[in-house]
Amino acid sequence: MEISIDKGNKKKTLQILLVGNNPIELSALLNQVKDINQYVIQTELAFDVRSLLDRLKKFKPDFILIDDNIGAKELTETTSYLQTDKKTKEIPVTVLKNSNYAESVPSDLVIDYLLKKSLTPERLYRTIVNTLKIKQAQQYLKQAYEKRKHLLKGYMHSLR
Repeated sequence: MEISIDKGNKKKTLQILLVGNNPIELSALLNQVKDINQYVIQTELAFDVRSLLDRLKKFKPDFILIDDNIGAKELTETTSYLQTDKKTKEIPVTVLKNSNYAESVPSDLVIDYLLKKSLTPERLYRTIVNTLKIKQAQQYLKQAYEKRKHLLKGYMHSLR
């Protein structure tokens, strides 16, 4: 999940997995992603859960962007799989939405939602950066809790 940082003037490399079932919208999204100048972007496309699983065998994304046009059932299946698989549960996910009024998929994995009609490379960049920061903070808190959990249990036990 680490973003690789090269020494010198080279840009950071970011691997993004784009998930959606509309080739026209995916190509427009791919163009938006490619316009992010702050990173060297490597992308893979997945059209459903099956192709997602195939891509994850070879591609290790730092970030996953899912188009909600894949349908509520497919979106729920995708996020459920990503949330439960040990290889993907730490990868931050953002869902692209057509409308702010449409029902969102409930998932601890989905960190952010973006509206498609206001999507720009700059907004996408800020979302990626913020999502990666949030995910890193969550991981730090989880590690800190696990590290101190036994101390808390010992302290609570000594109070009895």
